[in-house]
Amino acid sequence: MRLVKTGLIAIAATFAVSACHKAGTLDDTGVYVTRSSCPQVGIPAGTGDITLFNPPGSTDSRAIDVTATISDLRATCGDVGNDVVSTATFTVVALRRDAGPARQVVLPYFNVALQGGGRIAAKSLGQAVLNFPAGGLHSWARIQATVRVNRASATLPEDVRKIITRERRPGDPQAAIDPLSDPGVRAAVQKATFEHLIGFQMTQDQLKYNATR
Repeated sequence: MRLVKTGLIAIAATFAVSACHKAGTLDDTGVYVTRSSCPQVGIPAGTGDITLFNPPGSTDSRAIDVTATISDLRATCGDVGNDVVSTATFTVVALRRDAGPARQVVLPYFNVALQGGGRIAAKSLGQAVLNFPAGGLHSWARIQATVRVNRASATLPEDVRKIITRERRPGDPQAAIDPLSDPGVRAAVQKATFEHLIGFQMTQDQLKYNATR
């Protein structure tokens, strides 16, 4: 997970304001957008594809045995008690080199709740079970993975929310100052921002192959 790099934290700089405005609405005080307590869902760079080799340890293109990709990642989010629950569904699509006898391939994946762009708040591992039919080259599996985030942890403190959502009128000396330029405000936003990340659980050699191929 040291290789996780996403741009999702930037998306988190959107904030709940007046209920009488819709997201994207323009008026004389700026643009109204909405910040959700639901985690942003994504696949960290370099973890959405995996390649298996035969013999193991080779990285020659002629030794590629199975390739697989995570696709069609979707998520739903809702409240369960004091938690915000994000449920991701995704498809693992695989291709094998030889159309031989029936074969089963099991690929591990991670399911992570990342807080503030760098701290793993929760992590679980799952298995994508792929069954290739006899004579078939393709296989796929549809998978569901869930993370729970405490709603209080994903909610901005009231004083920070007031700073961010304060109306700024033309001529106001503070109107042109980004609230996130305040280190305290930015730290609070990051702490309350979660991401739901899905990817293949790979070895260092597999990560290196993805980064250099």
